[in-house]
Amino acid sequence: MPADLPPLTTTDRTRVRRAPARASDDRAEAYAILDEGRVAHVGFVSEGAPVVIPMAYGRDRDRLLLHAARASRLARTLAAGAPVCVTVTLLDGMVLARSAFHHSMNYRSVAVVGTAVPIAGEAERRAALDVLVDHLVPGRSAEARRANRAELRQTEVLALPIDEASVKRRTGGPVDDPEDLGLAVWAGVVPLTCVAGVAQPADDLVPGLPAPAALIQWGAGLTS
Repeated sequence: MPADLPPLTTTDRTRVRRAPARASDDRAEAYAILDEGRVAHVGFVSEGAPVVIPMAYGRDRDRLLLHAARASRLARTLAAGAPVCVTVTLLDGMVLARSAFHHSMNYRSVAVVGTAVPIAGEAERRAALDVLVDHLVPGRSAEARRANRAELRQTEVLALPIDEASVKRRTGGPVDDPEDLGLAVWAGVVPLTCVAGVAQPADDLVPGLPAPAALIQWGAGLTS
């Protein structure tokens, strides 16, 4: 990743007001979080009501890629130019303090706001869908059948510039009040990680297929 990336744009919509010392406009840090995450929460307003949908995503350089059925509320709303907020959060640990008030979590998060633009060209749409598949499991797009024209017609692919955004993270242990430090209550951090388990073949898989390269490289393995 280039070392001279420009900072993220921060506005009143993305400025962190609560614990601002935990905030950052470091674009490289934002990209790292987005690349490690797997689920985005996509927030927008539909018919006057807020909606947040968890979904898969991908990063293509300086833009986030989303996809949905063209007939879906999300696709219709975003394609029409509605503002959107896409948030990705990585949970790194549970922070247990001596007091209930100071319990917390260690995390890294990115919130990107803006307007998503539909990707029009067939070749670019196919390339974007490859990015989405490879974000789920690196290298998988080279193994799976690509979308046919009928599937492409049914799918809206949207690109959201990673420009106006904010990064926020918490690290370290609990921050208890001085008068609570002598309490006989355990305090500390319980680390949390997300790891790939052993892959489970589909019941109707063609017999005798070896483990695909993408799973081997990802370290998922296969059940016997």
